[in-house]
Amino acid sequence: MSLAVTLSRAQEGVSAPQVMVEVHLSGGLPGTHIVGLPEAAVREARDRVRVAIQNAAFEYPNRKVTVNLAPAELPKDGGRFDLAIALGILAAGGQVPREKLDQCEFLGELALSGDLRGVSGVLPALLRARARGRRVVVPRANAAEAALVPEAEVLVADTLAEVCGWLRNAQELTLPGRPDDVPAVDPGVPDLVDVRGQLQARRALEIAAAGGHHLLLIGPPGTGKTMLAERLPGILPPLDETEALETCAVLSVAGQPVDPAHWRRRPFRAPHHTASAIALVGGGSNPRPGEISLAHNGVLFLDELPEFSRHVLEVLREPLESGHILVSRAARQSTFPAQFQLVAAMNPCPCGYAGDARERCRCTPDQIQRYRSRISGPLLDRIDLCVEVPRVPLAELGAPHSVYDEDSATVRARVIQAREWALARAGRANAEINTRELERDCGLGPTERRWFEAALERLGLSARAYHRTLRVARTIADLDGGAALLDRAHLAEALQYRRF
Repeated sequence: MSLAVTLSRAQEGVSAPQVMVEVHLSGGLPGTHIVGLPEAAVREARDRVRVAIQNAAFEYPNRKVTVNLAPAELPKDGGRFDLAIALGILAAGGQVPREKLDQCEFLGELALSGDLRGVSGVLPALLRARARGRRVVVPRANAAEAALVPEAEVLVADTLAEVCGWLRNAQELTLPGRPDDVPAVDPGVPDLVDVRGQLQARRALEIAAAGGHHLLLIGPPGTGKTMLAERLPGILPPLDETEALETCAVLSVAGQPVDPAHWRRRPFRAPHHTASAIALVGGGSNPRPGEISLAHNGVLFLDELPEFSRHVLEVLREPLESGHILVSRAARQSTFPAQFQLVAAMNPCPCGYAGDARERCRCTPDQIQRYRSRISGPLLDRIDLCVEVPRVPLAELGAPHSVYDEDSATVRARVIQAREWALARAGRANAEINTRELERDCGLGPTERRWFEAALERLGLSARAYHRTLRVARTIADLDGGAALLDRAHLAEALQYRRF
């Protein structure tokens, strides 16, 4: 029979739809035709595959070769189908047996020498193949990434000839070595003990970590805003295996290397203020994840927030609410996860010294207003905590550590305890609970409710701000021992962080 079928997987966002590679050999003028919506790199596979088969000491069929990549409506790109196409041609010609092809998937780009080169998006493909109970053959260049997926049947190979020898039962392919146990606390993350003073900012950072809330730091240059933001990943709860795999899957799709030694480290992304909207949310003709998706399950830090283009900042509004981003293009749509924690920093005015007792501000009121108006009200409304970061006295910088200069481990212990109460109560962080859960979990007594509603009216806060303030108060109560009812102290502290 001159028809053979092999299996592979395409790349579409962070999903990996299955692709059936159907190869048929027939009479007619010799040539290779690839159909099934292939893009340029896939069409060029006919030349790569032909030379690779010949250099692997096999015979390329001197017949008409038709390769169909099904489903036909799914766009195919990249060199990830080379290995599956080559094996399909060899199986259709009877040069390799077909017994192992049905329960195995193949990923890899072929060099002209027959060597296998690594491809992007291997991790999502392995997760889908594991769910289907199939083993996967990948290039050795992807072995470290493949080893992260537990209970997945993965084999690695260096050349096309090795894979053919395995199909003939002439040799065995190697297994990827499992990564060493990664400590729950990454020693490479900056420690909070390095920050002197800034008690209110440290408190806001702890609340943000415990509840997954968004944070805005405002203060003059050099007061420690960036230092505080960089230390947020060190006090966040460690990633569990599912979250770590989701984060690594985004890196894999973006073509970025996955470090097995730090694969459970929460991502910290800090794009420059000249970044475009596409760089932030993702895009391109073949959609790829942007910075907000690369920060999934981690922190997105936007320093000098007003210096970003207003159009760039406005694209953050929907992902901040939904936790994902849908990139639509004429030919395809791709959905990327974007469950990130936003931390932003800004100066109070263009010169940076408005309100600073030691430096005189040279900005006019109109300049300050124009500077602050670069950040829209709807975006500010989605930020839960806003805190001032004033200048620290020089004498305090050189003084010995005080009891208030806690290290990250101490703060992280309280954060983890508060998160455990939130997970036991609602199954998610406080920043992610919906309105119905908010009414159930944020109980207020009659006196507290009247006081809270009067404060909201006086401050002119929106309905969104009402819900976000309750979520912050719920987190403060969790840090205060997991109180079932919110008291006035919890509400008052949450309200003070709404002063933009």
